[in-house]
This record gives sequence, C-alpha cells and structure tokens, in this order.
Amino acid sequence: MTTPRRILLGLLAAACLPTISAAQEFTLRMHQFLPAQANVPAHILDVWADRVEADSDGRIKIDRFPSMQLGGSPPQLIDQAIDGVADIIWTVAGYTPGRFPQLEVFELPFMSPDAEATSRAYWELAEARMMDTDFADFKPLGLWVHGPGVIHANRAVTDVADLRGLKLRAPSRTTTTMFTELGATSVGMPVPAVPEALSQGVIDGAVIPWEVVPSLKVEELVTFHTEFPGDALYTLAFIFAMNQGAYDALPADLQAVIDANSGLEFSAFAGRTQQEYDAPGRALAAERGNTIITLDAEQVAAWRAASQPTITNWIAEATAAGLDGQGIYDDAVALIAKNNAGN
Repeated sequence: MTTPRRILLGLLAAACLPTISAAQEFTLRMHQFLPAQANVPAHILDVWADRVEADSDGRIKIDRFPSMQLGGSPPQLIDQAIDGVADIIWTVAGYTPGRFPQLEVFELPFMSPDAEATSRAYWELAEARMMDTDFADFKPLGLWVHGPGVIHANRAVTDVADLRGLKLRAPSRTTTTMFTELGATSVGMPVPAVPEALSQGVIDGAVIPWEVVPSLKVEELVTFHTEFPGDALYTLAFIFAMNQGAYDALPADLQAVIDANSGLEFSAFAGRTQQEYDAPGRALAAERGNTIITLDAEQVAAWRAASQPTITNWIAEATAAGLDGQGIYDDAVALIAKNNAGN
C-alpha cells in the first residue's frame, strides 16, 4: 500500500471515530413491575424513554426491564434507584408504607377530581415541600396519580356496610387504613399479586383503577364493580425516579434532555394518559356482562361522611410526626382546585 493511500485511509478512520464514540454514550436501565404491554409501560414510560433517546440524538440508550426482570420485588424498586441497581424506576409510593408521608395526602379519600389536575398538584406540592425531604435520595422524573379508584369484588358493594367481612386488597397505607375503618378486612399486596389472590380466595376483591383491569384480567375474576362519580374514592401516588449518581454522570446537555422530558408537564401527561385508559378496561367488564354499580350523589355523600375520620386522623398523625399536617392538606386541596379549574 502506498504511503498516500495509508494516509488517506487513516484520515477516513479518524473522521469516523467521533461518530462511533458519540453513539450510545450512556445506557440507562429502566426497571418496573408491570408487563411491557401494560398501559403505563407502553403508553407512558416507553413514550418518555423514546423521547429521551430521540432528543439525545441516540447518545442516551434506555434498556427497559419490565416485570421485575432485574430482580427483587416491587417494594424494593425505590431502593434500587437509590443504590444504583437500576438507573430509572417506576413504582407505587405506597409499596413502602410510611416512607413518603407527605405525598400520602393525595391518596386520602375523595381528594382527586381528575388525574391530570391532581398530578399537577402533586408535582407542585413536591417542589414546595418534598424535594429536599421525602425525595432527597434520588432525582424525581415524574410524580402522578391514576384515575378514580374502583371497587372490584365478588359481591355487590353499594353501601359502606357492604364492606363488612370483605377481604379487600388495598394498595397503600392510606387506603388500608380507610377500608379497615370502613369495615373491610384490608390486605396489602403489590398489584401483580392480585389475580392469584382473587383466584385462590385470599381476597374477595381489590381496589384498582379501570385501566389496570385488562392486564390483570380482573373482569374474569370478579363480577361486581363499584364506581364513585365526582371526586375519586381514592387514588394512588406513583414515583418515576432516577438514580442521582447516574444523572450527575451525564454531561450538562444530556441532563437538559432528561429535564426537558420530565417534571410538571410529563407528570400531567402521565396522569391524563393513565385515566384515558380507564375506558377500555370498563368496556371489557361491560362486554362480559358484569354488574357495574355507579353510585348516585346521595350514596357518595354517605361514603364521604364515613371516610372523613381517615382524613382527620391522617392530619393528626402527620402533625404528631413533626410534619405540618394541616398545611400539607390545605395546600394539596388548594393546588388540586387551582389545576382543576376549567375542567
């Protein structure tokens, strides 16, 4: 080979090096507890990951691990984010009861009129009160709630008295407390455990939003569903978080990509999207011929009155723990009302 040709090939190879080194500079592992085809992974988490990959021009690659494929159990996800077992996680805050006391305010009965409005309020209250306390050990990417919680059971539930003796799966400390106070036998478990628990009679029912019904096939395991029009009987708070060290290791321009795709607007999108997928889940139950009980205003008022002690007791517990219980509650109510105005 002649010297000029060697020089030319060397120059060409050198010209290619920046492109090769720039591609997929950072690979992040995203871990969560639902199957990949479930609504939240498919329509929220993957949307976020795809946007980050595109906006980074491929310099960030996000490997997606559904159904706890990196090991552990759903309650361990938040520690996996802190310890770096995963770079990004999505989890239910209530899987670690009492660990995030301030956000429990959004899980109190009849707090949420709309998932998008409440998700906006959740992020805003977190910025005001939680980022340096509850969330100090990781970087929050999104904070949101799902649509209205529904009681799915093997017998009709219309009045509060119908809960007596009912073994009911509850998803969080707040909902466990509420349903116990209302007369049910509350059983805590992560949502992936619900189908087996229903089929084996460990529980008689579960409280989940409509959107998760298809992935769990709950409409095949129970025949009664109780809806609460207006403010939701309950909702559940989620955390989408990133290991702080993994974020800090990114250069400033890639940190900006993460930030631009996260935060308030992403949280609002996530809450809105999750509630939008309630309709297909409800339709499955209706098509199967299940009984869907939609309570009227008078019936809801009775449930609201019966559940008021849960709110009062939560404020007192938070205050006793050194938190501004009444202030957190009042701020959450005000932020939800502000964000729901015009809906």
